[in-house]
Amino acid sequence: MDEGTRPRTGTPERTDTADRTGRGRGVLEGAFALLDALRRCGEEAGVTELALACGVPKGSAHRLLDQLVTVGAVERRGSRYRVGPELYRLGQAWEPHPGLRLAARLPVQRLRATTGASVVLAVLREDQAIVVASAPGELEPLVPVRDGTAFRLDTAAGHALRGPLRGGPVLDREDVMDGVCCAAFPVRGRDGRTVAALAAMVPAGRRLDALAASVADAGAALGRALTRGVPHRAIPAAALAP
Repeated sequence: MDEGTRPRTGTPERTDTADRTGRGRGVLEGAFALLDALRRCGEEAGVTELALACGVPKGSAHRLLDQLVTVGAVERRGSRYRVGPELYRLGQAWEPHPGLRLAARLPVQRLRATTGASVVLAVLREDQAIVVASAPGELEPLVPVRDGTAFRLDTAAGHALRGPLRGGPVLDREDVMDGVCCAAFPVRGRDGRTVAALAAMVPAGRRLDALAASVADAGAALGRALTRGVPHRAIPAAALAP
């Protein structure tokens, strides 16, 4: 058998595997693009709207959405779609720092109760601050606060996340949005590094010195809780759905 007729064993199999991997990655990217488009839409959206928002062909968007509906990541109501309960359930498992979300529950709610402010706890992810705990206050619905919301780093919370190791509250006097003021404070872990920022937003005209003191007290208490470690009781396995 000469060189020209010798079979090339293995090459087609490797090519097929690479093609399958590439197609699988493309499907995953398309699915996540649709999920992100649903998040940005806020509530419900149709296939055409979602396909245009994420750059996926309408036919492909429809097939991917049907698959996401099947696994519970998306819900369908008539011809419109929204984020499903399974995606929410999985998202709740994300813990940006050990014990942070559990430790934040009480301080966030107490800060909201004592100040009336809209309160958020945010963590730094790449070039954004992502809200991991929140309590709506006086600014609703002008500035709605929700877990999972991402915002820029030129806010008070963003400055607190990126600020010096030893620093006090960061104040925003309508610097980002007219009519809205904010006080933020860095939350530090056991090693002294900033792991989150606690921020309280109020309508313009409120005394920021008193708000800043409350935010600093709550942020420091949260930091102490992280240093101690947050005790928790396990939920009996029988009470959990599979």
